[in-house]
Parts: sequence; structure tokens; C-alpha cells
Amino acid sequence: MATSTTFFIFFLLLLTRMAAVAAFDVPTTPFSEGFSHLFGNDNLIRSKDDRSVRLSLNRYSGSGFISSELYEHGFFSASIKLPRDYTAGVVVAFYTSNGDIFPNTHDELDFEFLGNVRGKDWRIQTNVYGNGSTTRGREERYLVPFDPTEAAHRYSILWTPDYIIFYIDDVAIREVVRSDSMGGDFPSKPMSVYATIWDGSSWATSYGKIKINYKYAPYVSEFSDLVLRGCRVDPIQQVDTAERCAETVEELMSADFALLTPMKRAAMRRFRERYMIYSFCYDQHRYGNFTFPDCDYVSPEHTRFGEWGDNRFPPKEVRRSRRRVRKPSPINVQSSE
Repeated sequence: MATSTTFFIFFLLLLTRMAAVAAFDVPTTPFSEGFSHLFGNDNLIRSKDDRSVRLSLNRYSGSGFISSELYEHGFFSASIKLPRDYTAGVVVAFYTSNGDIFPNTHDELDFEFLGNVRGKDWRIQTNVYGNGSTTRGREERYLVPFDPTEAAHRYSILWTPDYIIFYIDDVAIREVVRSDSMGGDFPSKPMSVYATIWDGSSWATSYGKIKINYKYAPYVSEFSDLVLRGCRVDPIQQVDTAERCAETVEELMSADFALLTPMKRAAMRRFRERYMIYSFCYDQHRYGNFTFPDCDYVSPEHTRFGEWGDNRFPPKEVRRSRRRVRKPSPINVQSSE
């Protein structure tokens, strides 16, 4: 028991203090060499060294950028710092998609960051769509043991022919393993990489009950340490894509971020036990008795979620916990402010 408790405390401290740039030893891509401006005019600002980008949202427009190439599988990553203060209704997204090429059968892998009212934490959401399976969204939502507005953290998506892994820093938080029963629900077509900030008032905060307030605009998110590691493909000439990408995929699947050791799996399990607040697997009101082949309905995880898919025992929020800890101390009042 003592060993287990010690490991858990160590894990929490490690996750809290991790620097995003130290997550994985992978080369980063200058913005101009891998990306282009998508929308938002002057709401996208590049750094002088071409290594970071600021995306902002005001009452007139959001903003975003897109990879210059499409990729058939890959490892895609960015260090992201989210906007501060009142952010209800704000959505920041880092994702892959091919919706512009396959509007009715698109694939998509998402990190979505959902803003909140002042004093409450951002929610982080992951999602998987394959072959236009938007009526079977595979959303999961989490809190995290750090304030994502204070410093940048790395968010990564690994997409291989056999599995998908979502990372926060170097901790895997979700794995989706391909199976025959998933059919076309597993993403399989080449995708671009996107980063955006936009007004999601209709759904992002408290299911759309709390709207964005442009009194607090502009909302600014920062992206750096951009990584594009995958097999580039031509969207038209895809005849030999699988064969041509075989070497790249083999390299991806042998990299450290593709190998979930027992220790990494233990860390993923602990993260999910501690911080996952919603899972599509258990949302009976949305999906009824439909069962997803990528859900483990016999795991202990099932007992923690109610019929709406929400965690019965949600974790304490970081900001509220910090306020309680930082009450003035009779020993040193100044240091507690």
C-alpha cells in the first residue's frame, strides 16, 4: 500500500511539473515550413523566429492554421497555452481532419479545450471520428492537475494503422485500438493538421447555457514546439500510399511515444481514474443500449460513471483547490499572496 501511494503522489507531482518541451525527443517544425494561415486575418501572429504562433478570438473572428500537407498516419504535437480569465464559450482545438476533402465521410482526431467561467477550470476533450461517424462521437472529457493557462503543455496525437494514442506531455491519457468490429469508424484516410480558436457558445460551457462574453476579448492561445512527423501524401494520387508509407509507419510504431510500457499504462490508468469526467461509453441517454467495440464495459471504470456518461465522483478542480491551499498563513502572510 505504501509503495502504491508513493507512486501515485510521485505521478501527480511529475505531471504537475512537467515541462512540455521535455515530453518527447522529436524535431519541431518552423511554422512556414509546415503550416499556412487558415482564417482570421490579423488574429494569427507568428513569432519572429517562426517557432510559435498566437491565435486570437474577438467579436469579429476567430483564427486558425493548417498543415501544408496531408498525412497518412503520424505523430502530431504542439505545446499550447490557453487563454486566461473568463473563457466561457471559447473553444481552442488541435486536431487532424479531412472534412474539406471528404465532407460526408470525413475522419477526425481531436483535442478540444473548452473554456469556463472565471475561477473554474478548462475542460479538455478528445474525440475520434471515422468515415463520417459523427452520430457516434467518441468524446471523453477530463480535468488536469495543472492550470493550462499558466504555462504551455504539450498535447500530442499518435495515429497508426492499428491504434491511436492521445498524450498530455509524456503521459498517455487515451488509447483507441483498431478492431474488425469498428469497421469504418477507425480513421483511415489522409488528414491535415489544424489549430483553431473559435466561438463555441452553443455547446462548449455547461452544454451551451453559459455564452461567451466579448468584454474579456481578445482571447489569445499560444502554440509552439510544432511537430509534424508522418507520411506525406498527395490527396489525388493515393494508389501506392500504403506501400510508400510502410517505412514511415514502421518508424512511428517503434518510437518511444508508440510503446506503452507497463509503467506508461499504469500512468494512463491512474490519470483516467483520477481526471476523466465524461465518457461516451456510458452515455445511455445519447446512445441507449448501443455498445461500442472500443469500450471495456467490464472494467472497474464502468462503476464510476452514471447514465449520462458523467463521473459520479468528479475530481476537485485545480483552481478551487489552489485557493483553499493559499489562504493567508499566520507564519508568512506575504508569501501566501
